[in-house]
Amino acid sequence: MASVLPNPVLKHAAGLVPGAHAMWPANALGLDFVAAAAALPKAALPTGATGIIDVHSHIQGAEAAVIYARVRELFGITLTYSMTQISHAAAVRTVLGDSIRFMAIPSFSDDDKRHAHTTGYLSTIERFHTEFGSRMMKVWASPRLRDFVPGGATDLADIDSPFRREHCALAQKLGMMYMVHVADPDTWFAAKYYDGAAYGTKAHQYIGLRRMLDLFPAPWVGAHMGGWPEDLAFLDMMLTEHPNFHIDTSATKWIVRELSRHSKAEVAGFLTKWSGRVLFGSDLVVMDDQLSSSKPTGSVMGELASSPEQAFELYASRYLALRLMFETDYDGPSPIADPDLAMVAPAQYDNMSCPHLRGLSLPPDVQRELYYSAADRLMNAWFDK
Repeated sequence: MASVLPNPVLKHAAGLVPGAHAMWPANALGLDFVAAAAALPKAALPTGATGIIDVHSHIQGAEAAVIYARVRELFGITLTYSMTQISHAAAVRTVLGDSIRFMAIPSFSDDDKRHAHTTGYLSTIERFHTEFGSRMMKVWASPRLRDFVPGGATDLADIDSPFRREHCALAQKLGMMYMVHVADPDTWFAAKYYDGAAYGTKAHQYIGLRRMLDLFPAPWVGAHMGGWPEDLAFLDMMLTEHPNFHIDTSATKWIVRELSRHSKAEVAGFLTKWSGRVLFGSDLVVMDDQLSSSKPTGSVMGELASSPEQAFELYASRYLALRLMFETDYDGPSPIADPDLAMVAPAQYDNMSCPHLRGLSLPPDVQRELYYSAADRLMNAWFDK
């Protein structure tokens, strides 16, 4: 990597100085993230708003949450909605206090995966609601659930399966809304889910979702740009036909890569048209496993960092990439390496290859909705009932 970036807009837009730090996948350009955060434009927010609301994160450990709190402050985020394992929630709240709100999620770390994602999830939803004031539950319907739960989870995998309906009915009774992960990147369907008989097509994932949107009228937030940032026309149809459907911008590497493949005019036009229905989210995974080189067996997300310093850069990289895209006219490499590039084209890319990032320079009124107002009207109001 050259010591000077080929595109001077990066330094102009965010004051970034390449080569200042070691280069690794979460900091593929060797940037000083503290300087970058300080040099970003001031995010457009409504009068009286204290900062950006991140509606999609996974804050899983108290020690890592301390580092996350510093990163969050640098990038102007003041309220975080998190899918935290219930066993970690009390400790995380001790660190972040009222600035974190929890969504109900299955206990992914339980040994009995099937129980955790079926009948066990019912009691977990109840506990989140009672003990932590949760007013939102997660419907995790990634195709890889078929691999995650022993036996293939054939009676659970479809988003409108009887178990899913039971979970959502309980949430409805408790006055909760829904966060849904309905599909994965097109790159995954090309390289991981190519067996359509086992995983179904990507389009298949949405047939059941549309039924569930009609069956359960509370608001739904479709994670990761509704699971299909590759197809903005399809998302436009989903938002048009389902008024209770909203989407968030989480899964930073995926969102940066795919939105930047569209023209700037197309993406800015989509976000402007659906201003108020698109919420800011990062999908940051914050874990104590990321603070040491010693990892528990199977801690896939723990492998993303191996020291407090790396964890800091990991968390900062996601907020920087998103804010560069939404606020600036930067046009160049993302600061984050993206393994999906090498997964689908190994002869062309390696583990340090970065996708293109195209800044959108969104108008202030669109930024205000994206960063704060949409989440304040939808999620804050729902949690404050």
